[in-house]
Amino acid sequence: MAAAVIAAAVLTLVLPDDLRLGPRWALPVVEGLLLVVLITGDPGRISRRSAALRAISIALVGVLACGAIWSTFRLTDDLVHGGNETNSADALLQAGGSVWAITVLAFSLLYFELDSGGPAARAHDVPPTPALAFPQHLSPELNAPDWRPRYIDYFYLGFTNATAFSPTDVMPLAPWAKIVMAVQSVVSLLILGLVVARAVNVLA
Repeated sequence: MAAAVIAAAVLTLVLPDDLRLGPRWALPVVEGLLLVVLITGDPGRISRRSAALRAISIALVGVLACGAIWSTFRLTDDLVHGGNETNSADALLQAGGSVWAITVLAFSLLYFELDSGGPAARAHDVPPTPALAFPQHLSPELNAPDWRPRYIDYFYLGFTNATAFSPTDVMPLAPWAKIVMAVQSVVSLLILGLVVARAVNVLA
């Protein structure tokens, strides 16, 4: 989870200025400070249940999600109305790829934080009806003893939902999970569809 936040911060740093929410340093600094506080409050595995740490985790994911959605809207606007990055296929693909990767990381962290009360709650108890049903939930005979979904499971969910535009092996059960996955699919479709179409047009 920490590596995903750091990767998103680095990708935000390399985004063009007009695709970034605020100054170049603002989002990475805020994300870094929240991550340091979170790790300091619960080093190692995230297993300490605390209202303050839960609020910090949600704030961190919220900052990442807001930055990703802002970058998506700005990129879409540049593609529709023309912008500095949209006149060069190389610059367009680099900017579009960075925005798409940031959205994947942001949504994977959103799933990680919201599913079944968050990682700390899941470390103590997995509810019989989770918001996101992994194959291990649907086929208990495949479970390892005391299996819990980890961040890599949510990253895979975010990646496959962004490429297939639909659930693959993880089924959304809760209404919020269906809404968030639908929003991610629309965002990813906008980025990939418009970027590829514009890049082909520029190269032609």
